Amino acid sequence: MTPMPVETNESISQLSKMWGKLVADVGGVIADEAGLAIRWADSRFVFYNALVATDPVEGDEQLRHLLARSSQYMGTQEQPGCLWLFDDLISPKVRGRLEDLAREAGLVSAFTCWGMAGDLIELDEPHHPLLRFERVASAQHLEDYARLNARAYGMQEQDAVAALRNSRLWREEIFAYVAYEGLNPVACAGACKVDGRLFLVLVATEAAHRRRGFGEAITRKALTEASRATGIKRVCLQATSDGKPVYEKIGLRVNSSLQLFMQGPS
Repeated sequence: MTPMPVETNESISQLSKMWGKLVADVGGVIADEAGLAIRWADSRFVFYNALVATDPVEGDEQLRHLLARSSQYMGTQEQPGCLWLFDDLISPKVRGRLEDLAREAGLVSAFTCWGMAGDLIELDEPHHPLLRFERVASAQHLEDYARLNARAYGMQEQDAVAALRNSRLWREEIFAYVAYEGLNPVACAGACKVDGRLFLVLVATEAAHRRRGFGEAITRKALTEASRATGIKRVCLQATSDGKPVYEKIGLRVNSSLQLFMQGPS
């Protein structure tokens, strides 16, 4: 099998470590098993329940085993979650069979995302004439951040609020910011130091306010403040199709693709 690109390995490692921080913050399960990083809070906020595939998969049987093992683990938990599977991990000779084998294991693809990374050049002072930026420091900030993410990704707001409530990580370690238009929270972004990089995490913009530059502005704010405080220029993240063009404007580039698999209806 062709060696994996260095940036794909970086993306997998960053994802596993960032999700380790998120899950540890709420007392969830963190375990590194052969080929699979378990980051599972059994939270109603689905993003906090993750299995990250970490090793190359070279044949049908190995892929079947990974998918069946992931589905079996999900089946033992009270809350749903996702298997994060990078395409570069799967040998080209079996990649075309992925969705069929996933269905055999009871899994369906819920999201397609892209690994992205880049080195920050000097960013101008983040600014948008309609916005006010506030760092997450209070219970109200946490609630605003959680509700924005829940609405952006089609989840229940109360579940996201419960996951972030009283979080030390989001208030003290992540450089998390909310953008307000007047009194209304309209966008949010967080950047966290992870193994010498800045990981951009849980970025969201209110649907009614997209394509107004709000997402780019709040992302620049989080990254600029995190970089100034840490001296780190390297940025990693996993982007949705909506977010990818925003991050490309900042100078980040796609280096990999991945799918998020969940258990399908029984």
